[in-house]
Amino acid sequence: MEIAVILAGGVGTRLYPASSADRPKQFLSFDESGRSLLSRTVERVEKIVDTVYVLTRPEYADQIPEHAPHATVLTEPEGKDTGPALVYAAHRIREREDDPVLLCVPSDHHVDRSFASIAERALRVARETDQLVTLGIEPTRAATEYGYIKPGEDHGEYYDVAGFYEKPDPGAAARYIYNDFYWNAGVFSWTPTSLLEEARETELAPLVEALDVGEEQRGFAAIDSVSIDYAILEETDEIAMVPAEMTWDDLGSWDALQRVHETDEDGNVTTGDVLTIDAEDCVIAADETSHISAVGVSNLTIAAYDGRVLVVPNTDTQRVRDVVEQLRE
Repeated sequence: MEIAVILAGGVGTRLYPASSADRPKQFLSFDESGRSLLSRTVERVEKIVDTVYVLTRPEYADQIPEHAPHATVLTEPEGKDTGPALVYAAHRIREREDDPVLLCVPSDHHVDRSFASIAERALRVARETDQLVTLGIEPTRAATEYGYIKPGEDHGEYYDVAGFYEKPDPGAAARYIYNDFYWNAGVFSWTPTSLLEEARETELAPLVEALDVGEEQRGFAAIDSVSIDYAILEETDEIAMVPAEMTWDDLGSWDALQRVHETDEDGNVTTGDVLTIDAEDCVIAADETSHISAVGVSNLTIAAYDGRVLVVPNTDTQRVRDVVEQLRE
């Protein structure tokens, strides 16, 4: 059985002030369709798999059916990044489903139609090889906000992984592009047994052991927050990469909207009640209670939600999470 696991427990701090703890980004829409990022993700994967699970936090569980009415909701006991989340999902689904293979996807990606055939290949490789499989996106620019994957031996449908490389500086990103590295998209496929066997050899072992005896709260209390990449993928030899030549973007920050949405004749992307006069190459977004007028400005992101206003150069949108951290303090 082929099963999609959609990760929908994050907040999306880089999309402040649109995204917040009370209104996380997976429930938001940033286009004229009005469909949320989560709804669009469900629509994409349910054509590929037999069953869809949505993994989220307890406080968001009641909102999931509105965006994913036919999905099964899994609630993780505590938000501790993708490592514990995906191990928890694998363990729970293995208990419920017959011989499953999982396709694990974030809820905030933009992809084109070729995603379906690539995802099917990833599921097939995971099933046939019993390896952990990651998608590698063929880069279109020297991005510094993504991790990179160095491909190893070519096996036709997939490559061995020769190395993972964290978010680089501009010079390193350019070198990675030159040397045919791939973007690490955070899209994975594996059987639950394959993932759990690898997790038992890592810092996530206490969680697996606790889940085996039905003590999930103890398991989460025994581990620290850690990504699946750090905890398992960078530590195992049982890892394969399926290459993906497709349109892809992570809609995790404001600058992504300029890459995936149509712009006006001046290069602006706008949502909500927005007026522009002599404005160029801006991203401007307002909620239903706000109006924004932008006059004579360029290369800015301006967002107004819930009485809070963000103004930041387009080149610095990754720093929005710093704003959220300082506001929390």
